[in-house]
Amino acid sequence: MTLALLLVEDNPATRGMLQQMLAGTAYRVVVAKDGLEGLSKAKAERFDAVLIDHKMPLMDGVSLIKNLRSHESYQQAPLILMTTQDIQQVAPLASRAGADLCLAKPLQEKQILEIFSDLARTIQGLGKLTLSN
Repeated sequence: MTLALLLVEDNPATRGMLQQMLAGTAYRVVVAKDGLEGLSKAKAERFDAVLIDHKMPLMDGVSLIKNLRSHESYQQAPLILMTTQDIQQVAPLASRAGADLCLAKPLQEKQILEIFSDLARTIQGLGKLTLSN
């Protein structure tokens, strides 16, 4: 079963790196270049999970998470925020907005593969989700 992942990231290099990391996994990755495009794509198609950059033009990641959580189809969906800022400061803001996990950049391939492998098993009903940094 292929799962749909929305990747919302304004940096082309980071977008490409994450797409490469997730190639060959259970995910079909759809990209958005900013928060507004991410919101538009999320409204047009139901994604199984959303990976969101923190600082982006037009709409930041925390605002996008708040918007997504207000839609019924994303009230339970895993929403993961990525940041280059101090994780100790950003994580509480992300959590209050409705993020399930806040990751510090630069992201490590092993970490991403473990998180999204666990997530795929959980979504497919084969395991229990244990998201942690």
